[in-house]
Amino acid sequence: MPSSTPTPSLDFWYEFASTYSYLAAQRIEAAAEEAGVVVTWRPFLLGPIFAAQGWNTSPFNLYPAKGRYMWRDMERLAGAMGVPLRRPSPFPQNGLLAARLALIGAEAGWIAPFTRAVYTAEFGEGRDISKPETLSAVLAGLGLDPAPLIARARADEAVKNRLKIETEQAQRLGLFGAPSFVTADGELFWGNDRLEAALAWAARAPGPSRRG
Repeated sequence: MPSSTPTPSLDFWYEFASTYSYLAAQRIEAAAEEAGVVVTWRPFLLGPIFAAQGWNTSPFNLYPAKGRYMWRDMERLAGAMGVPLRRPSPFPQNGLLAARLALIGAEAGWIAPFTRAVYTAEFGEGRDISKPETLSAVLAGLGLDPAPLIARARADEAVKNRLKIETEQAQRLGLFGAPSFVTADGELFWGNDRLEAALAWAARAPGPSRRG
């Protein structure tokens, strides 16, 4: 019998505080479907990675000129995509609880719509995603019961450890920012503007992804 060909795959690594991840999250599914690539959504935390570089906040705050450029670039890109953009305060946002919820969503099959909805609340509406009430509204909007999910995200040690493991894996893979895309053969692409290149590479190099 002929051997089956593995489906091309791509890991989408993102941080809820990341502006450019907002844009990538809104368009990755359609782009991946067109390329014939299966996407795995992988939330992680940039805080430990930035801390290892001696940063205590986003580089867009540490370097004001870079920050001003980023927000203007986001205005252009969001406008071209037809998605709303509103700068949240504070920036960067604390996405810890959202990331834990996303990992719960990965188990249950709602990680993608949840991630997009959180990003829309944050960067489309300027809401504070560190607040449970913001995330409760997002979950309710997806037809989910917020209270038990948020309680689990706060208390379940397995969920907490999974996020820690994902972040450690991101560090081992050499991730230094978000969004990042890692192909099945371990090729790393960084930035919303590298999504198409990552998908094209993934389509040529099917195989098992490097997992944590």
